[in-house]
Amino acid sequence: MQFKLIALLTLAVASVNGAAVFKRFSGTCDCAGTIYSNAAISQAVQQSRGRTFGRRKYPHRFNNRENLSSSVAGCTAGTLEEFPILSGKLFNGSPDYPGPDRVIFSSSAASCGCITHSGASGNGFNLCT
Repeated sequence: MQFKLIALLTLAVASVNGAAVFKRFSGTCDCAGTIYSNAAISQAVQQSRGRTFGRRKYPHRFNNRENLSSSVAGCTAGTLEEFPILSGKLFNGSPDYPGPDRVIFSSSAASCGCITHSGASGNGFNLCT
């Protein structure tokens, strides 16, 4: 199955041996109909740097239960973090529920893509397009 993922340096995702693979290019994220601009993605990543927010202590490690892999230097699954991305504002820990959408980024703050809980099974994620 073929998927696309678009983010700050936006990424497309293609299926390789059953695992989605990130690849960079320019664009925005569309998470189940909510569109995030490059600026919004960048602001969410910058908001996450150097502090934690809410009871779930965002940003936190992206556990990658969906078995996504990356061919992009610095965006390997073991080094990725997730942080909520909201439409029209930055997540600051209040209210504690951050909504379904997340930006994924490396420890060097390079954006690696967007994911959403919308339409996923259980507490899983789907890739944003």
